[in-house]
Amino acid sequence: MLRRFTPVLLTLVVVALGVTALAARPDSSPPRRTADYVVLAGVAGLRWSDVDPQSTPTLWRMAQQGSIGSLSTRSAHRPTCPVDGWLTLGAGSYAGWNGSRQPGGCPPAAVTVEQPDGIGANLPDQERVVAYNADRQPWGTVPGSLSESVRCSVAVGPGAAVAAARPFGRVDRYAPALPADPAGLLGSCVLSIVDLGTVSGTDPADRRADARRADEALAKVLAARPPRSLVLVAGVSDTEAPARLHVVVADGPGWEHGWLTSASTGREGYLQLVDLAPTALTALGRPMPERLFLGRPAVKVDGRPDDLAGAIAAPADADREAAAQRAVAGWFFGLLAAAQIVLAVAVLPLLRRARRLAGPHSPPPVSPRIVATVELLLIAVALAVPAALLADAVPWWRGGHAGVYFAVVTVALIVGATALVRFTPGHDRTLGPLGAVAGLATLVVGADVLSGARLQLNGVVGYSALEGGRFSGLGTVGLGVFLAGSLLSAGWLAQRVRRQWRPMVVVAVGGLAVVVVGSPYLGADSIGAIALTAGVAVAAAISTGGWLTVSRLVWATMAGLALTIGFAVVDLRRPVEERGALGRFLTALGEGTGGLTVHRASTANFQTLVNSPLTVLAVVGVLLVWFALLQPWGGLMRLFGIYPAIRAALAGTALASVIAGLLGGSALDVAGAAGALVVPMAALASLRVLDHSTDRTQPGTGQPRPDGPGGGPSGGAPTGGRPDDDGGAARPGDGTGTTAVPDGGGTTGSGDDDGDGGPAAGTRPAGRSATRVPVARTAAPEVSTGTGATAGRPGVGTG
Repeated sequence: MLRRFTPVLLTLVVVALGVTALAARPDSSPPRRTADYVVLAGVAGLRWSDVDPQSTPTLWRMAQQGSIGSLSTRSAHRPTCPVDGWLTLGAGSYAGWNGSRQPGGCPPAAVTVEQPDGIGANLPDQERVVAYNADRQPWGTVPGSLSESVRCSVAVGPGAAVAAARPFGRVDRYAPALPADPAGLLGSCVLSIVDLGTVSGTDPADRRADARRADEALAKVLAARPPRSLVLVAGVSDTEAPARLHVVVADGPGWEHGWLTSASTGREGYLQLVDLAPTALTALGRPMPERLFLGRPAVKVDGRPDDLAGAIAAPADADREAAAQRAVAGWFFGLLAAAQIVLAVAVLPLLRRARRLAGPHSPPPVSPRIVATVELLLIAVALAVPAALLADAVPWWRGGHAGVYFAVVTVALIVGATALVRFTPGHDRTLGPLGAVAGLATLVVGADVLSGARLQLNGVVGYSALEGGRFSGLGTVGLGVFLAGSLLSAGWLAQRVRRQWRPMVVVAVGGLAVVVVGSPYLGADSIGAIALTAGVAVAAAISTGGWLTVSRLVWATMAGLALTIGFAVVDLRRPVEERGALGRFLTALGEGTGGLTVHRASTANFQTLVNSPLTVLAVVGVLLVWFALLQPWGGLMRLFGIYPAIRAALAGTALASVIAGLLGGSALDVAGAAGALVVPMAALASLRVLDHSTDRTQPGTGQPRPDGPGGGPSGGAPTGGRPDDDGGAARPGDGTGTTAVPDGGGTTGSGDDDGDGGPAAGTRPAGRSATRVPVARTAAPEVSTGTGATAGRPGVGTG
């Protein structure tokens, strides 16, 4: 009876862990009204490296007493040119100006501003811009949503007119430039938007001159600011490619001396351009528009250093790191894909010749040194992504040759990690490297997430603040590696226990991984947690052997659906501004705008599929598995038959990574990151299984003795005994299509001493133990073959 209800109990455990993790939220008080007036002052191109006490004394004093952060200026176009930035500011969502664009550059801002009455203004192109964003962009953006949310707004300068124009093109109050005394103008409406100019170019002297002019204009604004007002200064856009992080400063009651952050970033010291519109409305105590902004209101958090120079150094350093990350990430993943392809080609002849046949016509075995070298290279390439993540603990981006420094640090870490795996006890066992690599990768990514995911932000294998998609928690690559590492670790541990306990081990390890991925304190990825739940449920269902039957598939599906429904209920009970991706999607469905979310996800999937180098990794991994490892000579089917828990882990990884990628809008990126870890380890384990495919033990009587060198009983010939499923030997009830003892595995008794069910793989043809006896292709009647063939049947299959 207990065995019948085991799947039900395991499903409930996974769901309970997942919902508990996803339901918990950090304590955060909702933003409240803090001002009677809001002044948004924008400077296109302004970066923290342009701010100093000599060139920008006004902005320096404002930053000293207010709250500061780094601003990601993502818009519907890349790079975000000044007109796109101003339009996004006024829309509160990613927007783009229609018209021709220069590749990699920004065209002159040709904005027509008409003043028919001398009070306000009109933008005749606004209706075409609104139609362009509605028909050609997937965000459902309505330019002018900010000005539509207040009764009156002021614009100073052409850029500000773009931000303040209502959807039909009307600007309530407009001045082409700041008057000598702007107090009356800024006090005429509760919302004022001011264009302070542009900081552009690469010459430091030119940038200082531009920043000085913008600072002088800011001094006039601060001198004439209305009482009880909030002033926000922001570098609203880039001026050329590539994109950079920009300045954002908030000064007013309740914004003293802190870091700026928002729910859209979840990272102190970071805001998005789309956050400024909801911040202004929240500070004024005004309701949000019916069509929700993509941004979230900014809040102040404590912890900023007292020394402003030291505080500014952090966002300036983040800008340098983000700029270097873009240049390095492309060639890193390109080299990784090339290495995967080269190793896939190199491992094919080894697979073909790894299984030795009896008789004079058997091909000579491959040199043990060549096999050992290829194994080390497989380990190294599997550890490349975790090593690149760990490399960000060293400030490689500060040097003049950032790419070279990153390469040196990463290679050193790969060599060190490979040596650690090589000299780990149990390395010679069949599953020794697989377990060590999976555990090390899980430890690296998990430790980073537990410590605040600081290595992933702007990291080469993390996510960039310039992209504006994610600022905290697990990124796409980190998610793929963590999914694969945790499930492989669960499978490796499960293989070391008795068959009836394997599902519990998989659920215990996988449940903890779900908590890490889904908790808003940690991974903050609800979609990844749901995908991992499905993978854990499938892995637990088939970890004891057999195939994914209808009943097992039903329980796995119910686990994923139960977690999804549970989190959806919890998420929908939160305030609108605090809901996660799932809650916002369900809200959009109820409002009839869910199609926009689906359109955005499908567009993102297509763009990522075409442009991402991780797609190459995923495709190369699938080709190697399908056309080599799963072939009769490939060894993976034999591995699956002997180690059903490993087969379960690989199946769960494939399912979880595909679901996470497609639902998260990253196509095959998650699968590619997971494949970079899984495929080399699957090839290595297959090589070792094939290397022992013709090992046999002599039948005998009596109880097995403790294992000696090479996996057999110490000091003598192997003894007989019953196959023990603790050692991983497949039995008829496993449903694996094999009745083999552990492949090459010592005795027919209790398996090897490390519990992975396999032999010591380090012994090669020249150094085989005397307890292993190669036999001809016709097996002795008493000995089970590795293929499920009946005793005495000629031929040894492949499992």
